[in-house]
Amino acid sequence: MVLPVSEAQALFDVLTKSADPKAVDAISRLVRDGSDRDLCRVNVIAFAETHNIDTEASIAAFLHAARLGIFDLSWNMLCPGCGGVLDAGETLKSFDRNEYHCSLCSAGYEPTLDEMVEVTFTVNPRVRRIAAHSADTLPYIEYCRQVFWGSGVDLPEALSETFDTFTMEALELPPREKALVSIQLPAEFIIVFDPVTHGTHFIDVQGEPTKERQELTLVLNNVKAPTGTTKMRPGPLRVTFENRTDRRALPGIWRANDALHHTLGHRRPFLTAKRLLTNQTFRDIYRTDTLDVDQKLKITSLVFMFTDLKGSTALYERVGDLVAYDLVRQHFRVLNQIVATEAGAVVKTIGDAVMATFPTADRAVAAALKMRTAMAAINGQNGNEDLLLKIGIHEGPCLAVTLNDRQDYFGQTVNMAARVQSLASSFSIYASAPVVEDVKASHILQEAGLQPVQQRASLRGITEQMLVYEIP
Repeated sequence: MVLPVSEAQALFDVLTKSADPKAVDAISRLVRDGSDRDLCRVNVIAFAETHNIDTEASIAAFLHAARLGIFDLSWNMLCPGCGGVLDAGETLKSFDRNEYHCSLCSAGYEPTLDEMVEVTFTVNPRVRRIAAHSADTLPYIEYCRQVFWGSGVDLPEALSETFDTFTMEALELPPREKALVSIQLPAEFIIVFDPVTHGTHFIDVQGEPTKERQELTLVLNNVKAPTGTTKMRPGPLRVTFENRTDRRALPGIWRANDALHHTLGHRRPFLTAKRLLTNQTFRDIYRTDTLDVDQKLKITSLVFMFTDLKGSTALYERVGDLVAYDLVRQHFRVLNQIVATEAGAVVKTIGDAVMATFPTADRAVAAALKMRTAMAAINGQNGNEDLLLKIGIHEGPCLAVTLNDRQDYFGQTVNMAARVQSLASSFSIYASAPVVEDVKASHILQEAGLQPVQQRASLRGITEQMLVYEIP
């Protein structure tokens, strides 16, 4: 049942109170005027660019909209090769396998949260019903576009014309039905593929042409069987499709030609799980409802920042508990604001220290420079040097986990980031080589007229000395 217009509008009125007005207006127009396709698995990064909205504001608005029930948030496990959606769930808790296999690419992948898991938003059916809410009614090409491929595959508007350049046959096969298809095999590599069951078979066509009819049977079921390959000769072929599922199937026969590879090769940025986990709005809204306690998901590369106040104990003794407490709270507010503006998130605070994450090194460096400037401004207003902030940044692989009832991170990278921070004085920022040598981060430092000083440092608990940079 679709909500009355007045009730739906009431949801947007509430959304306006918690999200950027420009983003809310664009989302409202999308729900009202957008096509069904536009409202299925919305790519928030592309949406922000199309509507000229700040990306972080757009992400925050969609997160609040999902919390209100305007959209449904989906986590989609992607194939790095073809961009197909291998699995989907309402939370990351559904991803509990050590490997995900793509039959179309005939390859298995260990899941990571960097580029293999996208986050999309589909309008809730109570707000507006769209064709994808009944996915088995979608035409063949629209099913491929809206359901099989992820939002990072930049498919052309006229996709049917593109499909014509590599599709030999495609059919709709009802549940528990059979169908026969006759084609003339060209001297090319052929893929028989069903985007519903992901059933796939390769035909390696080579040798002398033949006039004798060749036969192939493809059984479509819910068993994720390895992709098979059959060698055949150019000539007539009859394919028998048997749908043994309770759903409609959409088997097609594709040429593995340049047109197919070109279509799948067009990519665009999308909202990754890694980026969402390091988003402050997401952490504030969803808190612990992300990973199971025993679940561990890999992130190939994440940037960690640790900050701490130098001499905070002496500060409490010098100005008293009440004044010191207000200063520390002010410092936390400023740091939280800066982290959020640079697409980061505060993971936790430990005493006067902060642990934060950023999706990229340049964002972390930009935040660190803003923090240093902000602390200097506060000290200037107060006429003293009470807030002396030590900052350390490091980038590397880690595990996303749940610790102490919060979404957290675990691994050597986290430990090393904390150790790098311990090197910092009250003014200099210390960062590891992967951070400073990042192209965009390096550009930010050059623009600020800062020349990092390279040195080797011994970190507690780390056997070998580490190459670090002091940013004066």
